[in-house]
Amino acid sequence: MLEVQPTVVSLTDAAAAKLHDLTAEEKNPAIGLRVYVYSGGCSGFRYGMMLEDAPTADDKVLEANGVKVYVDGNSVDLLKGSQIDYVDTLMGAGFTVNNPNAVAACGCGSSFRTADDSGQARGCAH
Repeated sequence: MLEVQPTVVSLTDAAAAKLHDLTAEEKNPAIGLRVYVYSGGCSGFRYGMMLEDAPTADDKVLEANGVKVYVDGNSVDLLKGSQIDYVDTLMGAGFTVNNPNAVAACGCGSSFRTADDSGQARGCAH
């Protein structure tokens, strides 16, 4: 039986529209959104995002809603099936990650833990 692999990362229409706005003046056709996970936060992992000029040799290169997305090899499994959204509320605007791999999240919403991570909880520092 063939196992269907989930998309590593998808973008909502709102996130794709915001990224198109942010890169509208860019002349570089390789510019994309780098999404990564790193150790830290009170739950074990934190998300990072930034615009990147080009992928590295270690990156998985994805196309989501017409936007290039670069995910490093270490972050792929932690992000598999995640959706990136852009929200604009009275409390602020920004990109959020809806990650099905996260089994616990920090009260501040900026870090998460997976079922495989048995790390120690740490203090919430923003």
